[in-house]
Formats: sequence, C-alpha cells, structure tokens
Amino acid sequence: MKHRSEIDGLRAVAVIPVILFHAGFSTFSGGFVGVDIFFVISGYLIATIILANMEKGTFSLVEFYERRARRILPALFFVMLVSLFFAWLWLTPRDLKDFSQSLVAVSTFSSNFLFWSESGYWDVASELKPLLHTWSLGVEEQYYIIFPLFLMLMWRYRMRWIFGSFVLIAGVSFTAAELGSYDDPSATFYLLPTRGWELAIGAGIAFYFLHRKQGVRTLFPHKVVDEVLGLLGFFMIGYGVFEFDETTPFPGFYALAPTIGTGLIILFSSSQTIVGRLLSTKPLVTIGLISYSAYLWHQPLLAFARHRMAEPNEFIYGVLALLSFPIAYLSWRFVERPFRHKDTISAAGIFAFAAIGSVFFIAIGLIGHKTNGFFEFKTNESQKTAFLTALPSPKREQCHTGGANYRKPSDACEYHFQGSNWATFGDSHTVELAYALAELLRDSKGGVKHFSMSGCAPSYQQDSNDSACASWTNETVDYISKDPSIKNVVVSYRIHSALFGGHEAVYPEIPNEGNDGERNKVWTSYIHTLERLVETNKNVYLVLQAPEAPKVIDKLIMNQDNPVDVKGVSVEWWRKRSQFVRDRINEIPDGVKLIDPEELLCGTQYCYVIKNHVSRYFDDDHLSVEGAKIVASEILRR
Repeated sequence: MKHRSEIDGLRAVAVIPVILFHAGFSTFSGGFVGVDIFFVISGYLIATIILANMEKGTFSLVEFYERRARRILPALFFVMLVSLFFAWLWLTPRDLKDFSQSLVAVSTFSSNFLFWSESGYWDVASELKPLLHTWSLGVEEQYYIIFPLFLMLMWRYRMRWIFGSFVLIAGVSFTAAELGSYDDPSATFYLLPTRGWELAIGAGIAFYFLHRKQGVRTLFPHKVVDEVLGLLGFFMIGYGVFEFDETTPFPGFYALAPTIGTGLIILFSSSQTIVGRLLSTKPLVTIGLISYSAYLWHQPLLAFARHRMAEPNEFIYGVLALLSFPIAYLSWRFVERPFRHKDTISAAGIFAFAAIGSVFFIAIGLIGHKTNGFFEFKTNESQKTAFLTALPSPKREQCHTGGANYRKPSDACEYHFQGSNWATFGDSHTVELAYALAELLRDSKGGVKHFSMSGCAPSYQQDSNDSACASWTNETVDYISKDPSIKNVVVSYRIHSALFGGHEAVYPEIPNEGNDGERNKVWTSYIHTLERLVETNKNVYLVLQAPEAPKVIDKLIMNQDNPVDVKGVSVEWWRKRSQFVRDRINEIPDGVKLIDPEELLCGTQYCYVIKNHVSRYFDDDHLSVEGAKIVASEILRR
C-alpha cells in the first residue's frame, strides 16, 4: 500500500480538535467529530490492507491480528499502566472501582459497552474517567474482528455482491444511528451497530480504489474537480468541529458532515491539490504520526487533573493539552515503533505480550471491582465510618426511571404497603426521600408510592426538548391527581440545576446556563404542578433543593483523616445560588407546605455534608438515605 502523507495530516486534523474539546475549549465545541474522522480513516486503511492481500491470495487472519496487536496494544498498555499508578495514588475507592472496571473492559475490547452502561458521553462525571476515550478503540477493535471474517465468508461470491451486501449493512447502520440519536442517544453514540456506517464510508472508498479503472485516481479525472471537492471536504469537517455541540443529535444525519468530508479528502486530495499539500506539511504529518499516542495520553492527563486540582482553569487545561504531544512523541518513539518491527519482537512474542498484558489488567481490574476500589486498603477507620453512611437508596436502580422506555406511573414502586396514602414525585432528588419517608412510616402502616425520573426538569403542560420527560411528567401528575388513595404528595426537584445548570463544572462560580425564556418555562411548570396537586385536594409538601456539596462526598471524606464534621458550601454561596427561587417563593400556591433543607443542614456560616461521622450526601448534590431521613422527619413533624 502506497503511503499517503495527506492521510497522516488528516489524522492530525482529527486528533487536535478532540484534545481541545476534551480540554473544555468552547471554540471546539464539536471537536468530538475527530473520532468520526478516525473511524473513516480506519475503515479505509484496514479495508485496503485486507482487500489487497485477498486479491493477491496472501491474506492471513493471524498475520492481520498480529499487525493490529503491534499497532494498538503496546502504547495502550503503557498508558493503562501509568494511569493505574496515578489512579491508586489519587482516586477515591468509588472512582478506583470504576477505573478497575474500565481496565477489564479495555482489555476485553468492550469499553464502549461499559461507558454506555455507566453514563452519557456528555455527563460531567465522564470528564473524570481516565480511560473514557478508549470507547472508540472498542468500536474499532470490534470492527477488526468482524470485518475480515465477513470478507473471508463473502469472498467466494462476486465482488459486486460483496459490495452490495456491505452497502446494505451500512444503510441499516446509518438508519439506526439517525433514529437512535433521538430515541437512545447514549447507546447510539457508543456502539458499533450505529457507528459501523462511518467505518463503511472508508471501506467503500477502499473498494473503489481497488477496482477503479487503471490510471484513473478519482471519480472525476479533472484537477479542478479534485480541488473543489477536496476543499469542500475540508470545510465540512471544519463545520462539524466549530458548529456542533452536545445538543447536536449524533451520530446520525449530522455526522455526515465530518464523515463525508473525510471521504472527499481521501478520494480527491493528493500532493497535486491544495488540501493535499496542506495536509502533507511537516507539522501536520508529524502530529499525524504520533496521533494515536496523543489520543491515548490526553484524556488521562485531563481527567487526573480534574480529580487532583481544586479548580483547574483554562490555562492549565491548555498546558495539559499541549503536554500530550511531547509525551505522545516519546511514547511513539520508544513504545510504538519498537513493537512494530518483527526484528525486535517476533510474532510469538507479540501474542505473548498481548496475553500477559491482558491477563494482568483483567486481574487487577477484577480485584479492584471485588474489593470496591481496594476500600480496606485506601481508608482508615474514621473514613470507613463516614463512607458507610454515604449511601444512595437501595431501591434507586429498581424504582428510579428514565429514558424513552420509562416506567409507567401505574407501575410505580410502592414501599411496604399497598394502597399507599403518600407519594413522592420529582427528579432524582426524590429517590432517597421516598425510601427514607417509607422507612419512617413503616411502623404506622403508611406506604409510599415512588415517582421519579432521571434528569427530568419540571415540564408539566409545557413543551420540552426532552419529550420523554414531558410525557412522563404529564402522565404522572395526572395519575397522582386522580388516585383517591394518595392523600399526601412530596414534590422534590433539583430545581436550581433545572433553572441555571449544575454547579459541578463551575464551582465556586455560580452557574448561569440557559436564558430567561427557558427558566420561565421551567418555573411555570413547577408552579403548575403544585397548583394541579393542590386543586385535587392533596396535602402537598414542597421540598426545596438541598444545598449542593463543593465536591463529591468521596473526595471530601478522603481529604480528611478524621471526617467527623465536614463543611460543604458556605451559606452565602448557597443563598446566591438559590436567589431566583427565594425571590419568587411567593408564587408558590397557598396550601403548599414548604420544607427548606437549608434550615436543617446548615449552620450560620456553612452547610455540613457530614455531621458526627454521618454523611448527609452520597455524591455532590444528592442526599444520602441518612440525609434524606432528616428531611423526611421534618415532613412528618409538619
């Protein structure tokens, strides 16, 4: 296969936006499309290698996997080993358990499945995962397993049948991606069936180049066409990088911009075109050559900085983003290159290396998972005591709902007794409250029906960007209102986050996302929900949002050798955060009983996340069961 320097430059165009995007530079809000560029390049190169060898009758599956192992595993294992060292030093047991699971997933080519199951790509928590970026390697590795087997199976048929079946599969994949980007965006983002069409674009180009007429390099043998279409491809990639953001449905129709753009460059750019010469410049080619290592190193650097530093700023992120390139060069020079030469390491050696490395990381990962992040080794007795109270509801996974296929109100969890006369309603902030209230009511034979939806802001009788949330809200409010057995309703939302955004990424600054129009819609729905419940003669208790914590509780516990009483945010900060609600509290309908957690959890200057060794939170904003009991006791007292 003839080396094309413009492909190296294209790798640089892919990796730079990804790194700057993960570093948080808003200009590169669509930098995640760099992964899509990589997918097209990978599809093209892998298909070219396999098809060319099959044409010559020299293709060997063992040799193919040997080359993939030489290319991928040495640098990957090295990054995993270094990350393991810093994870042990700096991560809390809970984070270390998550990291341990990722070690297993990466080693078994399934990290995309793991990160899909844990959270969305856009969640703040994802920024803290050192190996999050390996999801794309999982997709490619699965492609490396399936694609050569597919070609070997189909090779006996005529080429047009092979190509036709491949186009059909790609079409189904794209259709699934377009539909899934709205219905199930997390699975669609992470999994091969909805990413396969991007790899297929590159593979289709390889098919074309292999069977084109002799002497014809592109679809149109005209230099002007080459120039125009190459430039068009370059601008399509740029459009994705600078115009897309986390609200862009992906990877469906919108992903055509970077993927088709990449395909146009591969098809029409060469050393004779403007784009080809630009991509073949030494700086871009150099970055392209080390792009794999740069991709591997950037996320651990950024993630560990976010774990370690109280307030990493744009300057620090910029330095770390730049630092990933010299580290990548060293990794490429002393790790990647030596393993690529058979003279240095034999085929048997590389397979032994792959097996030993995989077994090592899987073993460490399984131990870390089994021991809850080496909990006994990482904590002292005082810290253990606090951790054992920093717990979510044991019913959270079972009873909390979310997504398009949400639990119907008629199927809601009911604690302890049938025909409950209490109900809790809201977003994830009502989960622990439901459980704590039910526990306190158990002796009085009072049951609780639990209605909560993840990340669902107030949207009763309002249009919402999240149609599932709006549908669930309307159905549930109407269901509660019409259920004569329910006499008491506790409403609890993370309302400040719904109005202004979460605090995690900006603390100690006050979040200020969204606009007045969006906030008024949320607030109006909040009020309408309460009005509807009051009108149907329910006793309504509105629990205002509990003060947030400055960091996740695990870090606050680990920061102190003896976490007896641990301060959270200042009362001053919290009152600024909750000013909007306080200014409009008079709009709450008459008859609604207000419960303000600030009065229960804060002193005169600070709110406490831990008191007398008892943790009131299980992360940085959700009350633990113990914290929720404080609020539930006040509800019953009232």
